Amino acid sequence: MTKVFIDGQAGTTGLRIKDRLLQREDIELLIIDEDKRKDTNEIKKFINASDITFLCLPDAAAIEAVSLLDKDNTKTKIIDASTAHRTNPNWAYGFPELSEDFRRRIETNQLIANPGCYASGFNAIVAPLVAHGVISADYPLTCFAVSGYSGAGNKAIAQYEDLNRDVELDSPRQYALTQNHKHLKEMVAISGLGQTPIFSPMICDYKCGMVVSIPLFTNMMNKKYALNDVRDILAEHYEGKKAVKVRPVGFTENMIGANNFYGRDDMEIEVNGNDDRIVITSRFDNLGKGASGAAIQCMNLSLGIDEYKSLVIGE
Repeated sequence: MTKVFIDGQAGTTGLRIKDRLLQREDIELLIIDEDKRKDTNEIKKFINASDITFLCLPDAAAIEAVSLLDKDNTKTKIIDASTAHRTNPNWAYGFPELSEDFRRRIETNQLIANPGCYASGFNAIVAPLVAHGVISADYPLTCFAVSGYSGAGNKAIAQYEDLNRDVELDSPRQYALTQNHKHLKEMVAISGLGQTPIFSPMICDYKCGMVVSIPLFTNMMNKKYALNDVRDILAEHYEGKKAVKVRPVGFTENMIGANNFYGRDDMEIEVNGNDDRIVITSRFDNLGKGASGAAIQCMNLSLGIDEYKSLVIGE
């Protein structure tokens, strides 16, 4: 029986992880008393008693929690859902489909950083294109993304679900206007980019789901690739990976909805446009493959069991 502790189980990601693990016969959840969930000594005890600890905390609290790991403790694996360690070379980055090296490090490292939701959609597209030489590391990338309001946490959920909310919340709202979104650092590092992309995210009036879009000019690629060439390169990269599916060109005829993957833990990539201008999209649940689903997949890999156990994977 694997002992699991969730530090920060009251947040959106923590709650989803807890709900999934309560259904598992191979997991024993270690539940801290409500009145001690901010007691450092009690947290330290639970972390070191666990086989797996999930950190669903703000960055500073996650860093403090990692420091509570006993120096001689090589048993407890930490899976951190914050942004604190995602570009730290001592931590595995929790997106196994990016490469066999990423997968191996998740399987073997004691410390695993769970990817950000926007960064997952971005890196799923850009990292293979850079790795396979389709675009250069200095390609002037732009990224447009839409997300359900659950990605902004419990405060935003309460705000959006308030019957007396501001009418502005009825419309999509663009943010990160200073181009300093917290996911940009890992987007650059994990995809191996030489310059930071322009990133324009929007929060919208639906609960869960995300579409991340990357537009490309084919005449600015390392060589002239046709639409189908780009699709085939991505399809080959993700061949056999159940959690990332690359669809045929023309799979969606008109519109790509952002909320269709609600409750799922996989991601869908589409390549649309023409041989001059291409738009590549990734679609997924921001709380699934973009958060709790990715964390559970990392846990499964680190335990050496079926990586898709307790995940919802579509066709």
